[in-house]
Amino acid sequence: MVSASLRGRGLESLPLDEVKGRSLWADARRRFLRNKAAVAGLVLLVLIAVFSFTGEWIAAWSNEEIDFNVIGSAATMGMPSFENGHYFGTDDLGRDQFARTAQGTRVSLMVGLVGTFIAVVVGTIYGAVAGYVGGRTDQIMMRIVDILFAIPFMFVLILLLVMFGRSMVMIFIGIGLLSWLGMARIVRGQTISLKHKEYIEAARASGVPGWKIIFRHIVPNLLGIVAVYATLLVPDMIMTESFISFLGLGVQEPLTSLGALISEGSKAITQGAMWQLWFPFGFFVVTLYAFYFVGDGLRDALDPKDR
Repeated sequence: MVSASLRGRGLESLPLDEVKGRSLWADARRRFLRNKAAVAGLVLLVLIAVFSFTGEWIAAWSNEEIDFNVIGSAATMGMPSFENGHYFGTDDLGRDQFARTAQGTRVSLMVGLVGTFIAVVVGTIYGAVAGYVGGRTDQIMMRIVDILFAIPFMFVLILLLVMFGRSMVMIFIGIGLLSWLGMARIVRGQTISLKHKEYIEAARASGVPGWKIIFRHIVPNLLGIVAVYATLLVPDMIMTESFISFLGLGVQEPLTSLGALISEGSKAITQGAMWQLWFPFGFFVVTLYAFYFVGDGLRDALDPKDR
């Protein structure tokens, strides 16, 4: 009976599980895995994450240990070498760049991921409430967003770090709480288009409270868009942290980040120690491009127009 119904559609040669169809996430996964650039970006991110969390364990020197044999010597003494255990060379103080690059990569990833998580949570809730409630409440909430958009983001972030200290927690909170505005606008627009769907109207007619409709019906249906935007937001967070660290307002010693290492490496170029810039800058660029490739892959995989 099944084969008879399929013969008219020309699908008799397809396996039964292919004919039954796939779920939304299964179809998105299949699309994502077909995107070679996205898969390559995901593999690179996994390798970078593994390096950031294990690099200090496999390094011959700790990130704070000083090799006095290279202090005060010619710049070539601190060059990358497997003989002395400095795989990425040393900095001006004789500290191992391999361990410091691993630590800096981990700190930058943490800032990007934690800051993005804060921005996603705040922006999703704010935008969903504004879009679902609508009316004057929506207008007031979005005017607040417009006002905050007019305030220079970097100026406010630098002011917060100067006033409350350059701690990791303050960097997480400052970057996250100042980056949710774009997410709120996107979620609000999608919520307006969703709240008139039949299942939302049915839930409202059944007496389901508004907050339950938002968190049980609207937000779960926005996870695809939120995931794509979050993936593209992480590199922006990393660049922001790198910029303030380049200015000397980021993490404090003994911690470091890719931005701080790049800042130190840019000063070491005049001394001929190019390796102090090559390695952190290379990890910085590869990490950003990997996130962008994954974000583009997720966007294509979850785009309903391509299904």
